[in-house]
Amino acid sequence: MGEEGLRLGGLSSGLAVVLNGEDKREGSGNSHLVSYCDDFGDQSLERTLEHIFNLPCKTINLLTHPVDTNMVRSIIKNEFYKYHPNLKTAVRNRDGVSTIGEVVGLEESSVCGDIRVVKSPLLVESHALFSSARANTCVWKGKWMYEVTLETCDVQQLGWATVACPFSDHRGVGDADDSYAYDGKRVSKWNKEAVPYGQSWVVGDVIGCCIDLDCDEILFYRNGFSLGVAFGGIRKMVPGLGYYPAISLSQGERCELNFGARPFRYPIKGFLPIQAPPSSNSLASNLFHCLLRLLEMQRLKRAEFDTVEKLRRLKRFASFDELSHPVFQAICGELFSVLAAETGSADYVGRGPFLSFIMETFRIHPPHDYTSMDRVLDSFLEFEESRLLFEQTIDALSSGCKTASLILTECPYSGSYSYLALACHILRREELMALWWKSSDFEFLFEGFLSRKSPNKHDLQCLIPSVCWPGSYEDMSNENSMMLTTTALSEAIDKIEEKQRDLCRLVMQFIPPVTPPQLPGSVFRTFLQNVLLKSRGADRNMPPPGVSNNSVLVSLFTIILHFLSEGFAVGDSYDWIKGFGINSGADVGFLHRGGQQSFPAGLFLKNDPHRVDISRLGGSYSHLLKFHPVDDQQEEEILRWEEGCMDDEKSRVTHLSGRKPCCCSSYDVDFSKISKNSIRYSTKGSRGSCSSIPERSAHVAAECSTGNLNDEISR
Repeated sequence: MGEEGLRLGGLSSGLAVVLNGEDKREGSGNSHLVSYCDDFGDQSLERTLEHIFNLPCKTINLLTHPVDTNMVRSIIKNEFYKYHPNLKTAVRNRDGVSTIGEVVGLEESSVCGDIRVVKSPLLVESHALFSSARANTCVWKGKWMYEVTLETCDVQQLGWATVACPFSDHRGVGDADDSYAYDGKRVSKWNKEAVPYGQSWVVGDVIGCCIDLDCDEILFYRNGFSLGVAFGGIRKMVPGLGYYPAISLSQGERCELNFGARPFRYPIKGFLPIQAPPSSNSLASNLFHCLLRLLEMQRLKRAEFDTVEKLRRLKRFASFDELSHPVFQAICGELFSVLAAETGSADYVGRGPFLSFIMETFRIHPPHDYTSMDRVLDSFLEFEESRLLFEQTIDALSSGCKTASLILTECPYSGSYSYLALACHILRREELMALWWKSSDFEFLFEGFLSRKSPNKHDLQCLIPSVCWPGSYEDMSNENSMMLTTTALSEAIDKIEEKQRDLCRLVMQFIPPVTPPQLPGSVFRTFLQNVLLKSRGADRNMPPPGVSNNSVLVSLFTIILHFLSEGFAVGDSYDWIKGFGINSGADVGFLHRGGQQSFPAGLFLKNDPHRVDISRLGGSYSHLLKFHPVDDQQEEEILRWEEGCMDDEKSRVTHLSGRKPCCCSSYDVDFSKISKNSIRYSTKGSRGSCSSIPERSAHVAAECSTGNLNDEISR
């Protein structure tokens, strides 16, 4: 039965259900006869397998043996492929594109300036005042596109150019004939000269660069929304002498290029990726749909409404427990054998069909389906080959946090919430947390999870169309609309901040698999040390390459402040961490303890040979040392709190108590003076948005301290 089949009670009907007369008497609006065949109840197991693999009725003969992995695998090979022959042979129309080599990338001989790949496959950064480069592929007919994800948002010129376009230290894409570019910093399009076009861009935007050689047009998209035709009547080209994807970046600018080696974030209908997706992509997508139909049976089993009870009485479904393990094993075995036969396919599938599958299983909005998600994790982790899929999925979740925009209709579970919630759940698994930590991109991905995308002027107008402030003369409806909108957005950001704290808590609890053994907190502290080290001097007008972006720094600041205020509570997330004797029940926030407390002033500068070169850390480091001398042997200060914090639970001052601690900033804005109805609006904390940074220090594991972060702060 097709994907567009009838749905019953919010769930796919899938199998035969005869509820015609009874449903009509109960006033059901979905009174249908949905049936494969009359004797469906006598062969429920066969019909169920046909439903799972989307096969016609009575394709599978009467089974005389219990269902096992080999039997299901034979159904896939003999029946599934028979009725879905297109899944094995991908038909591609690639006429009109010419590539030097098998993989689309930047042509090294075309680089002018200094463009470096800082993360595979194509996260690039300019280390010269102005750098330009072309891809190794050109197009001369058809409709093609590639995507650029912005890691920074200053001067970049993105577009298309012919091989005749000259590059220099001050001329790039769009500065010559047959060279066309879009620059969102200056909100202009370039072809020898600048003309106003498009919208201003921000970090995390995904720019679709499209060329239509059938209509001789070049178009650009921002996060899937068309900015209109930028250039029309472009010159016709001949085979082998077409238009190349090309970019020009000012110093310190970073962007990630995707020519099709990974699924597009915002595919544009009618435009093909310059690099074809792997042939196994369609097969993988269909196998994951089979697993979703299997998991739907488990949800039916757990559901509690009349329709499902009728299904149970009619025995329309075989036992989920009877089918779950052999079907999962057979599908995973077939999937990994296909992926192993095609180089690079696991990268694409992990970020595309597999990510979509686990997000649909988990459900992007609460209530999340933890039971189904855990079953999926258990089944896939039985296969060693699944590690590569999970590596790509963690990478994609981090990227999703950087590019996800707040959408008012999805509040409060908007923006990066769904990616963070799924990441927090799967990283509770020790093997997956270790897999992430061992990655050379660990810190880069961590910063991605802590990123938040800020809106531009156009986005703000969509998010908050009605604006009102004390003393304004706007209509009362504008005031009420603005209050509802800002409250919804505030709740959405609170949900994101909560999940970011959960993720940081998991990293704090993580015990890195190294010798000698480390204690919780070492990995998180090393991450903080490296962020401080990379971000020194970041207050300059032109920050050096690789500096952490503001949203990451703001997120880290608010997270650390929260933990210092409320306590780290490190014993309640991992089951496998409880064996280390960490007790979260007695956890008390450092800032909420009364009396004298010692704080290691050099905690985040330990083992840092460049500490004297830190130009800004709340002030010049040398200036801070004059007023707050630090002994290298005993790097502590005695701090005395002026607020009356108590350690006993009854009188303790916390964020949740009626009385707020001095470390918390909250204020009320009273709109009663301009409103007939007194409305009070409260905001908390400061929030920012931006992106992440590329490099992970090579000595991360070597510098893991043997001390617990919470112990060092509160000793």
